[in-house]
Amino acid sequence: MSLQQQLTEIVSDAFEAEGVDRSYGEVVVSQRPELADYQCNGALAAAKSVGRSPREIAEGVAGRIDASAVIAGVEIAGPGFLNITVNITHLATSLGAMHRDERLGVDQVDDDRTIVVDYGGPNMSKALHVGHLRSAVIGESLKRIFKFLGYKTIGDIHIGDWGLPVGQLIVELEDRDPGLVYFDPEYDVAADGPYPTESPVTLDDLSEMYPVITQRCADDPEVAERARRATFDLQNGRAGYLAVWKHFHDVSVSGQRKDFAALDVEFDVWYGESTVHDRLEPMVRDLLGSGVARESEGAIVIDVAEPDDAKEFPPLLLTRSDGSYLYSTTDLATIDMRVSEMEMGAGLYVVDARQSLHFDQVFRAARKAGYAPEGVLLEHIGFGTVNGKDGKPFKTREGGVLRLGDLISLITEGARKRLDDAHIAADYPDEERSEIARQVGLAALKFGDLSNHRMSNYVFDIDRFSAFEGKTGPYLQYSAVRIKSILRKASDAGISAGPFIAPSVDQERALMLRLVRVQEIVYRAATLRAPNVIAEYAYEVATDFSRFYEHCHILREKDGARQASWLSLVEVTLASQTVLLDLLGIEIPERM
Repeated sequence: MSLQQQLTEIVSDAFEAEGVDRSYGEVVVSQRPELADYQCNGALAAAKSVGRSPREIAEGVAGRIDASAVIAGVEIAGPGFLNITVNITHLATSLGAMHRDERLGVDQVDDDRTIVVDYGGPNMSKALHVGHLRSAVIGESLKRIFKFLGYKTIGDIHIGDWGLPVGQLIVELEDRDPGLVYFDPEYDVAADGPYPTESPVTLDDLSEMYPVITQRCADDPEVAERARRATFDLQNGRAGYLAVWKHFHDVSVSGQRKDFAALDVEFDVWYGESTVHDRLEPMVRDLLGSGVARESEGAIVIDVAEPDDAKEFPPLLLTRSDGSYLYSTTDLATIDMRVSEMEMGAGLYVVDARQSLHFDQVFRAARKAGYAPEGVLLEHIGFGTVNGKDGKPFKTREGGVLRLGDLISLITEGARKRLDDAHIAADYPDEERSEIARQVGLAALKFGDLSNHRMSNYVFDIDRFSAFEGKTGPYLQYSAVRIKSILRKASDAGISAGPFIAPSVDQERALMLRLVRVQEIVYRAATLRAPNVIAEYAYEVATDFSRFYEHCHILREKDGARQASWLSLVEVTLASQTVLLDLLGIEIPERM
């Protein structure tokens, strides 16, 4: 149990003894740290329900708190705020418990639900670009947070590989090279042999072809109709189209695996829309038969509007009038598959905030169809855009969309320059310097994103993100590396960590009070689905440690017990930063 939970239990007991519901006893970190460590505002909220003044309730509660081993003092401020100061000996005891626990005292949940985190979500035909960054790093962080808390988690990339874009690419390839066997309707595998094993296209080819064909479809209704027909034929099993689709899929996944690996983002399964293609026809048939779906002008839809809706909810479109499926169809079938086969208890969809209506429709349809019982959580985790300094979505200087691989190279080169300018790791082997530059670059990129609330748009600023000062990933890495250096020097000097003793200076006490909050921070980040909570806290820990280290000269301290306690505090700080940065997907170099 964390210190904040202990305080809440004590104060809640006092509220209950005072004849007030114990739920009003929640304790939170003080908004005025110069006055107290924690506070409880429950007396103000409880006043109306019990017909007493907040001040009277607060005085009664304060008089019933008898926990001197944990609480040093309780003062009443204003109309009825309870200001709580922690017993410094108990604070040291709490740090000692963290020091002995590899989980830093963070309790695991008593919840056996499987959480599927749907993130990444690239289309099959495209090289990854900067627009894929946020889904990847936010989703990866959320997956790590829930896994750390003890949930069974499954990260699913959910590739867009079965819709209209594939049909468009089939048309474009056929127009460019009509002699390929995939487009010969008379080709007979049994008589003529299997289709070629070597792909006729590369991922670069697909990336070049896709904008060309989308523009052609926009300009020419006949081309657009051919693409819709190709999509329909693919989805209904045309052999040549399936064979060329397999090439599209394999070269796309191969390239995307490399880009995600370079970003240190890992998926447990590489499923896509095509994974559920066998479910689509029977699903639509069953939904029509049960009355959940209906025909509408040749298309098939599910009505998802409710009588008390404050805004309009159009029906969910399952098939077009030509019978072809959409990504709404595959999303619905994927929910059915995840619940029935993957035992999904919660699905977190980390997708651009602009897709909110789509997910509202799909989730409502899943409830209506019975695919997602009420106990299954379905949640859209939306996010804003990465913008350039002009406030518009980030582009290259030429106006194109920057590839993710190029972005990683760009920020790694920037990190290498920062290392050179600061004369950091100047005498290290070149291979090690390159690895540090990679780690620092990724930290700059990820922290630059995750330090913002996911719903906020933010400006991509490589110079600011890669700085070794301020609220940046490289600053946090450098702080952690400095802690490692302190511990190495202590070891070389024969100085060992020892039992925690009560803090003697303000900077030491402030750091200890910060560190005991780690459980609440991780749980809050999970509850809010907000990695920025962890990013902000990690920065606060680093800042508090810097102040502590500047004031408390650990290696020169003459008091052996105090020195050993400080060294244990250094170890807990490093352990906390290691866990926190790992939850953000950030590595700490061994040295700099």
